[in-house]
Amino acid sequence: MTFIASLAAAWQKNDSLLCVGLDPDPARFPAHLKGRDDAIFEFCKGIVDATADLVCSFKPQIAYFAARRAEDQLEALIAHIHAKHPGIPVILDAKRGDIGSTAEQYAVESFERFKADAITVNPYMGRDSVEPYLAWPDKGVILLCRTSNPGGSDLQFLDVGGGEKLFERVARLVATEWNTTGQCALVVGATFPAEIARVRELTGTLPLLVPGIGAQGGDIEATVKAGKTLGGTGLMINSSRAILYAGQGGDYADAARQAALETRDAINRYR
Repeated sequence: MTFIASLAAAWQKNDSLLCVGLDPDPARFPAHLKGRDDAIFEFCKGIVDATADLVCSFKPQIAYFAARRAEDQLEALIAHIHAKHPGIPVILDAKRGDIGSTAEQYAVESFERFKADAITVNPYMGRDSVEPYLAWPDKGVILLCRTSNPGGSDLQFLDVGGGEKLFERVARLVATEWNTTGQCALVVGATFPAEIARVRELTGTLPLLVPGIGAQGGDIEATVKAGKTLGGTGLMINSSRAILYAGQGGDYADAARQAALETRDAINRYR
């Protein structure tokens, strides 16, 4: 099953637009996991198992694993998700962006080594830097468009001609020219609901990955109303720290489940 088909099925099966970001910080782990060689895997596994029926996707951020030489634990985590929670797509948050020959290797890393179902990609080197990912037609390619950080406006809000902003040009290009195999999605931050609405206007039903709720302060109601499709889907609304670290003790997974349940239900109130 393709990434887009898996995502659509998860939207329906779990009645959820929630994506849980997996950004493991060992300094914030509960005491019983600290010092273990497999602490990152075990922490994330606990979160995954506690929340899998409440989400439409999981999004491990590769830097949190690579910085601690834990790529093997990332491989094991994605394998665990696929084996124990089939149908829930895994987005590797890597934000890759490089020339075609290098992008080919990043695609192999993401889709063969880690076996992710989708990857986040920086589009600002142009189409030829994205095409190696598009060569995997069953995989998702999620391109940065309007990011949630304040500095995103330094470039993404520039006028590129005729009043069109750079993020609007990216949205239009992806929706009309790059998405030839129907596998693309866009990243649009929850901190900019007006831009979410504009991207939805430009792209029709293209899926949007929306970071920025929870710890970054994005408003759930504004996000959902701006970005949902007519069918009430079309969004992967990501929350990471607010769910991962909802609890600090041995019951951290139960606390994460409660936070995920509350977030999913809050999202659903506005669908």
